[in-house]
Amino acid sequence: MSLVTLLPFIVLIGAMFLMTRSAKKKQQQAASMRNEMQPGTGVRTIGGMYATVKEVNDDTVLLDAGPGVELLFAKNAIGAVLSDDEYNRIVHGIEYDLKSDADVVPDDASSLTETDAPADASSDDKSVDLGKKAEEPAGETADEPTVDAAAEAKTDERAKKSDGGSEAK
Repeated sequence: MSLVTLLPFIVLIGAMFLMTRSAKKKQQQAASMRNEMQPGTGVRTIGGMYATVKEVNDDTVLLDAGPGVELLFAKNAIGAVLSDDEYNRIVHGIEYDLKSDADVVPDDASSLTETDAPADASSDDKSVDLGKKAEEPAGETADEPTVDAAAEAKTDERAKKSDGGSEAK
């Protein structure tokens, strides 16, 4: 056999070796993480439940999920061991401000409308009219209807007639 015919088999065996090696590393990291659990640490189970470790045995873990609620889990059911800050942030909603001097960005736009100076009651704020104003053609007054107004009146009459027919059906 030549090297060209053996090359696909060699590549396949090498890929399988690399995949199993990375999977073993992940399993070893997860096992070491589970073995490092101590009573009082916060954990997340593979089902997504957050609890505090109360007791660690060889193959099981006793978790405190709330006042008077103790649950017995297999060690393999622990998905992650959380740091104290992360556990308190997720479970209790306690945020730790790492940058106390930094500006706080508000969640709403209220800070965009506030001003530093107090609003003065005698300020001459004028209301803004955002409606379009049609310019009158030269020589016509506002009392005389224009050609556009007559055309609009005819289309309104046609619409009323067609609406009545559709209601009868």
